[in-house]
Amino acid sequence: MIQADKIIIADDHPLFRQALLEILSAKLSQTKWLQAETVAELNAQLKTDHDADLLLLDLNIPGARGFNTLVQVRKQFPQLPVVIVSAYEDNNTINKAMDFGASGFVPKSTPVETIFEAISQVLSGGFWTPQSLNDNENANEKSSIGEQIASLTQQQYKILMMFAQGMLNKQIAYDLSVSEATIKAHATAIFKKLNVRNRTQAVIALGQLELAESSFVDKF
Repeated sequence: MIQADKIIIADDHPLFRQALLEILSAKLSQTKWLQAETVAELNAQLKTDHDADLLLLDLNIPGARGFNTLVQVRKQFPQLPVVIVSAYEDNNTINKAMDFGASGFVPKSTPVETIFEAISQVLSGGFWTPQSLNDNENANEKSSIGEQIASLTQQQYKILMMFAQGMLNKQIAYDLSVSEATIKAHATAIFKKLNVRNRTQAVIALGQLELAESSFVDKF
């Protein structure tokens, strides 16, 4: 039977998280289960337990911006496989998650036995997606935006997020304790990496990693 030393569950729904833990911990009896309810808690957990064997990630935890959390985790911890466990079930979201580096995608409506099967397959080095996924839909149209965002340094990514919040260079410089010239230099580097010309286009590019709220039904 597949075993893992540490698995992190990042999900803000306590009832779902507890139900998942009770069943999976019985099957993976030697595993240490770590929990996070927000992106901030997840980041803190990853700093202390960067040697975890697997991350089960809800795309919609507080602090997340669509696929950005997935992209950043894959960039900072490329050795850590990520399985998305989400209330989203549409093919477009599943395909994008896999394009952006997930090793598996499990809808929350999936029976726990199947969730365990998915986890086992990923821990064995494989990939897992629902059987209903239409692999032919947009199969040859994978977006490169995830790779472009992932190419940013942590400082550049932080500045891009501040751009998205509508902050001015002067405000960003003050918050980060650097000069406006430094922010402008970072901005130029960000635009080059994202293949855009200005802030607006950069934020639009970032928005491509957002999830379509109209397709989301929070089931838990």
